[in-house]
Amino acid sequence: MSDTAPRIIWFRRDLRVDDHHALHAAAQGPVVCLFVVDPQLLGRRHHQSLTRLRFLRACLEHLDRALRDRGSALVIRAGDPARIVPDVATEVGAHHVHATRELTPFGRTRDARVADALSAQGASLLLHGGDLMLAPEELPGPNGQGYRVFTPFYKAWLRYRLVDAPLITPPLSGPEIASDDLAALFPEGKPLVSANAEDVHDRLQDFVQHDVSYYREERDLVADSGTSELSPYLRFGVVTPRQIARTLGLPGPLDLGAEAFWRQLAWREFFHHIMWWHPQAATTALQSKYRDITWDNDPADIAAWTAGLTGYPIVDAAMRQLANTGWVHNRARIVAASFLVKDLLVDWRIGERIFMQGLIDGDPCNNNGGWQWVAGTGTDAAPYFRILNPTIQARKLDPEGIYIKRHVPELRRVPEQHIHEPWLMDPELQRRILCRIGTDYPAPIVDHAERRRIAVARYREAADR
Repeated sequence: MSDTAPRIIWFRRDLRVDDHHALHAAAQGPVVCLFVVDPQLLGRRHHQSLTRLRFLRACLEHLDRALRDRGSALVIRAGDPARIVPDVATEVGAHHVHATRELTPFGRTRDARVADALSAQGASLLLHGGDLMLAPEELPGPNGQGYRVFTPFYKAWLRYRLVDAPLITPPLSGPEIASDDLAALFPEGKPLVSANAEDVHDRLQDFVQHDVSYYREERDLVADSGTSELSPYLRFGVVTPRQIARTLGLPGPLDLGAEAFWRQLAWREFFHHIMWWHPQAATTALQSKYRDITWDNDPADIAAWTAGLTGYPIVDAAMRQLANTGWVHNRARIVAASFLVKDLLVDWRIGERIFMQGLIDGDPCNNNGGWQWVAGTGTDAAPYFRILNPTIQARKLDPEGIYIKRHVPELRRVPEQHIHEPWLMDPELQRRILCRIGTDYPAPIVDHAERRRIAVARYREAADR
């Protein structure tokens, strides 16, 4: 094999040119930069988010510009990767295809198919790390099957605080080949957030310089921008945990706010590891004893929750924020998810799918892990005790009702003392502020205390079967 043969870098959810292990390896010679638009993947129910597809398109456009600045360009091809990738390899005479390793069951199955197809024509698929601080095999846990509880995972993960030097991508060159029209493959429309890598890194720098020290105290306040809002960029690999680590100052000491933020990055890695070690979690409860919970799955309840019309203001604000912006504050996600599963007695997989269809940062590993944690079917050790009271949570997370009034305009005239329980306002007050419960804003569709008792009983029944 000739060392001068082109190499292919197959981009997937690693849409950057900096600090890119697979690109760096491929760029040691002539390189073809490829992205495959896979109709099977984008046609799956979990990946039909218009918001996320528009953002993905913008990320690809910016990636193409960055590659052109370095002497190459992004080649777009649509079709089955097991056919497209080998075809492009044959077209340019490539013996090696480099890609960033993926951990989801779909990604692993797809990569195995591509590897087999390449092997059949004498080429190889070379998978690289770099999008997680540690690969799953590096944290095998006490039984060699990873960790199923976060705290021991976090303690083990924290021992690896060394951060390698950034990889510098050299100038790129390689054969020019035809590309499909990106605009014809993705929906039109401006993304809700910038996909420019420079803007992302400016956001990261600004967060670390001005906000991260207060992260521990302010991250749960849903009305404030106390979080980094980097999740869409982590989702598509525009920024990586290693880049965040360096900006925070690791491997040096962190203040309490930065340490709390770094812990949230560990949750992301934990859920990715869970999906690697336990791929069945993608479609079923991680804890086998909760695979047969009796769910109501009432269509009217699901519709009311999705539309933000449950009568519980914090839940409705979260769901309307999702519908209008494609993003939801993490604490609000948890409250809304708990309400669907524990109050409305709806299968967590239905909520997981609805979130994936709306979130700009919808990530199969993180979204699944979060929903199973809330539902008590995954890595949560105490499902009976984590049934969140939406009213109590609202008072903690949004004490003045600022977040609620921002996303639920019917409640903007409601006095602060009534904002979390507007159904308790007397009829005359409702009339004066033009917020009649049951007419202008719905009454609660369920009684939380009653549904809590039913949920506990359902879980116990499932565990005793």
